[in-house]
Amino acid sequence: MGRLPYLRSLNGMRITIVTPAPTGSTHGNRITAIRWASILKQLGHRVSICQSFDHQRTDLLIALHARRSYTSIKHFHRQYVEAPIVLALTGTDVYRDLKYDPRARKAVAMALRIVVLQPKALEQLHDSFRAKARVIYQSVETDARLYSGSSTRQSFDVCVIGHLRSIKDPFRAAMAARLLPHSSRIRIRHIGGAMTKAMATRAHSEATRNHRYQWYGELAGSRAQRILAASQICVLSSQMEGGANVLSEAIVAGVPILASRIDGNVGILGPDYPGLFNVGDTCELARLLNLAETDTDFLSDLRRRVKKLAPLFSPKRERQAWTDLLRELQV
Repeated sequence: MGRLPYLRSLNGMRITIVTPAPTGSTHGNRITAIRWASILKQLGHRVSICQSFDHQRTDLLIALHARRSYTSIKHFHRQYVEAPIVLALTGTDVYRDLKYDPRARKAVAMALRIVVLQPKALEQLHDSFRAKARVIYQSVETDARLYSGSSTRQSFDVCVIGHLRSIKDPFRAAMAARLLPHSSRIRIRHIGGAMTKAMATRAHSEATRNHRYQWYGELAGSRAQRILAASQICVLSSQMEGGANVLSEAIVAGVPILASRIDGNVGILGPDYPGLFNVGDTCELARLLNLAETDTDFLSDLRRRVKKLAPLFSPKRERQAWTDLLRELQV
């Protein structure tokens, strides 16, 4: 398990969370860092969030992203040889960087504990790393006021939430919607900022050519949650995920999900979840969208399965998971 635990007291620790996502960013890593900071403050600790470790006095380092936070992890490890490092692995860490980037593997080796967001990620870790890994599901704070809306009767709303990045395969739902029968009432409501001008241009072009597609750009979290909660279906088409925030948000909102068959989704939804489709399979996604709209039994089954998963994402459960992890670090 590496070096011995360092902490002699869990009371009032100074904790630094390092995330490559800048202040004000709505990227998943920043959202996760903010939520974890809130949890750790509730547990009585002093927490700061930064993009890189700058030799500040710290009892515990929590780093998101092995490769991109490698320099911070290395500097902290040199400055505080005995102090613990908790490393949270992202999807690109688990499913790409650990295989090809020695910095990512070195970061994992220096960490005393590893956090992953869904259990299938454990299968990708070497045995020596898996022993120090813990699964912590991303919780969602519920607000009944955000879930009081309803979709218009004239449409069957499908929500897509995620920044326009290639790895998210952001236009898959829009492409699938083009294949639907003329009688379909499906409307794709896409929320997320464009990461490049080319992505923005494509989104505008798609909205012009495809009457079923609407691009809202980046929205405030509360408005995005309202649109999600008022939707009949949420689509996650990513090529790679460690455990998407929007997946837990949809589950807690009770919104049925259609998701790409990748570990980050399967690890949460389960391998037998009937709303899975192969990455990039536009025809299969179109079939599932049509089935969700026209087959009430299918849609009800998806909704029942999603609601059954909701307890995994309770704030109380996530706080307890962090309490348990911190206790493991104590001498």
